[in-house]
Amino acid sequence: MIFVGAASAAMLFTHHQTMSIAAEAAPTSERNWNPEMNDAVTEQDVRQSIAKLAKLRESIAEAIVGQDEVVEQLLIGLLAGGHCLLEGVPGLGKTLLVRSLGQALQLEFRRIQFTPDLMPSDIIGTEILEEDHGTGKRYFKFQKGPVFTSLLLADELNRTPPKTQAALLEAMQEHTISYAGTTYPLPEPFFVLATQNPLEQAGTYPLPEAQLDRFLLHIHVDYPDETEERSILARTTGSSSGKVSQVMDAGEVIALQKLVREVHVSEDLMTWITRLVRASRPQHSDIAEVREWVRWGAGPRAGQSLVLASKARALIHGRLAVTREDIKALASPVLRHRLLLSFSAEAERRSTDDVIDVLLRSVALPA
Repeated sequence: MIFVGAASAAMLFTHHQTMSIAAEAAPTSERNWNPEMNDAVTEQDVRQSIAKLAKLRESIAEAIVGQDEVVEQLLIGLLAGGHCLLEGVPGLGKTLLVRSLGQALQLEFRRIQFTPDLMPSDIIGTEILEEDHGTGKRYFKFQKGPVFTSLLLADELNRTPPKTQAALLEAMQEHTISYAGTTYPLPEPFFVLATQNPLEQAGTYPLPEAQLDRFLLHIHVDYPDETEERSILARTTGSSSGKVSQVMDAGEVIALQKLVREVHVSEDLMTWITRLVRASRPQHSDIAEVREWVRWGAGPRAGQSLVLASKARALIHGRLAVTREDIKALASPVLRHRLLLSFSAEAERRSTDDVIDVLLRSVALPA
């Protein structure tokens, strides 16, 4: 279990500094504490949050076998207030995973199957003509679409035309829908999990790089191992099915999102993240592989995403300070969809993950 339980959560605090036990062994640059945080977060807040995060992970495991890293990255995306792009072959339980997350959090869940004939109004809603039976007066009323939910699974987003993609991506960015001159706020929290099938590309509309940049994380879902697959077969073909327990509600999720922003990042780590992102740009990079393999590097939003995602991971692991391991663990999900490879890299069968590995090896942590 990677979470710190409720009993051990009390050990997160000492008399002179509020610091995770897990971070005590980290270098001094990673353990610098923000004194202002004591005014925003109490010991009881952190203890309760860590206990509920542990229960949330256990609740999802009642329905989902394995995929621990995927589940953790989804929780990171939710707590960081971002959205996730999930890539994997069909049949790996993506829909069940999001539905289970919604049940555990008592959040409304909806699924949209994207097709080539799907229109923006099918997602955001449309106006319908109604009649007042008392006066006989007719008027238009806005009928909200399926995007008005807290957890939205956008299945095979790349199968719908760009104008429909843009309608969803605008909602993701603004958390509002504008129709006929009126702005409608979306429920909070609002979390979109979009999926792509990496096998079939015929008849698809690949997301432009500018749209991909709106996703906090790009998560790869792989096949389960033999033990996990056997457990899946046994669990899904019997008479009993896993029931997901409700752990928290929307208000508690929003409180956790605010708590994530209170997690501390040292100056050295902030500088390291900045240099990692800047080193991915071939125009300014000193790394030979980047200049050869990358046509376009990551923008400033990549650095923002890496900081927020690292803070969320630290909190999930029971820490109130980000460490190098948080950044290393999330560098690939944050950067892999923000790098545009060159023809040379494609000819050599290089991937964006190969570039990210080079960045992590080449960019040193400030002394």
